[in-house]
Amino acid sequence: MSHILKAVRETPLLWLLAFVPVVFAAEHFAGHSPTLLFVLSVLAIVPLAAMLSLATESVAAKTGDAVGGLLNATLGNLTELVIAIAALRAGEYMLVKASVAGAIVTNAMFVPGMSFLLGGLKYHVQEFNHATARVQASLLFLATIALMVPSLLHRVDAVAEAAPQFTGQLSVGLSVLLIVGYALGLLFTLGTHREFFASGGHHDEDEAPWPIGLALATLVVVTVIVALVSEIFVASAQSAAETMGMSRAFVGFVVVALVGGAAEMASAFAGARKDRLDLSMGIALGAASQIALFVAPVLVLLSYVVGPTPIDLSFWPGAVVMILVSTLTITLVTTTGRSAWFVGVLVLMVYLVFAITLYLLPPSNTATGPV
Repeated sequence: MSHILKAVRETPLLWLLAFVPVVFAAEHFAGHSPTLLFVLSVLAIVPLAAMLSLATESVAAKTGDAVGGLLNATLGNLTELVIAIAALRAGEYMLVKASVAGAIVTNAMFVPGMSFLLGGLKYHVQEFNHATARVQASLLFLATIALMVPSLLHRVDAVAEAAPQFTGQLSVGLSVLLIVGYALGLLFTLGTHREFFASGGHHDEDEAPWPIGLALATLVVVTVIVALVSEIFVASAQSAAETMGMSRAFVGFVVVALVGGAAEMASAFAGARKDRLDLSMGIALGAASQIALFVAPVLVLLSYVVGPTPIDLSFWPGAVVMILVSTLTITLVTTTGRSAWFVGVLVLMVYLVFAITLYLLPPSNTATGPV
């Protein structure tokens, strides 16, 4: 417990944990104010995600950067998965799809870009294992193709007549295929060819990770609390978005992605500042490929159990284009295995183009977004 108290004292972001009981109290006494609940739930989720990050770093310290990056990405995505499942149960399919697309783009663009920038401000040039980035980018490209096919065929006249049965069946088949592809990718990078994905950079030997028991207990408790706060977040998101002049698509693509990804962002940015760019890239691209090849397919399959109606992999064309551009951009900037602060600026600029466009030209409130 002393480790947690020390972390709270030394990390101003964790002071926001005070909003966790506040949001539950507000739900009970001020449930008629969606905007207030929305803001409070965001302020509560961010420090909870940071707690997940600290606990995960302690576990990752015993596994190395490759496995640690995967673990951090997985537990970071757990927040986004919980939020997406809550939205799925509520029938907020626009929010679900926007959050999935936004999480992919955010992890593929915003997190690496900010990591390059923050690390580059401290180190003149940083190096990382480009083989890891190449494999993750290849997995992202596979996922992009799987998203493009149902999204494009959904608008073909001959297919539209058979929709939604055709789209639903295709989405289930592609979901199973993507999950298999993701599992084989893990086998390749962590099993049969793990020697090609060794970490570089400097490691801080003075770091004092939490005891493994404390770290695992923190992960369990915080995950449960995140699930409860996520229910409040999703329930208030639609009304709050309308009040603030934002569409559900913008909330899902930008707000949910940034809030839900706070855990991996905190770890990735800290890793970049410590010249552990392999860890940062493993977290960022690992999270992006995991969402595209695992989280999205799992949501499709879960929708047959927990959703009002099944959801499919048919996204609006703009989302597919953004995912494709993000994949191509990160592939381009990671080919050399070297980075500097200006590379981060360029990547962030591309992400901001997407965010500004969605804010000014929000998708319509339909199941799949704008045409």
